[in-house]
Amino acid sequence: MSDEKKPPASVNMPNGRVEREPLLDSHQAAAILKVHPRTLQRLVHRGEIAAVHVGKLWRFKPSALTAWIDRDLAS
Repeated sequence: MSDEKKPPASVNMPNGRVEREPLLDSHQAAAILKVHPRTLQRLVHRGEIAAVHVGKLWRFKPSALTAWIDRDLAS
């Protein structure tokens, strides 16, 4: 994927702060994809969707969900 198409991981703000994408929990991410949260976790375990494990919980970047949808539509 070219750099032009990659969503920025963070955006530099004028005051020097870095604003990051908000992380979604499993229920929020599953609602966006219209799947059960357990189905979403299975996709994570298979390596199909990127996520971060925070303690016992999974967190998702909205851009990772969008990338997964785009890959699925392209295939």
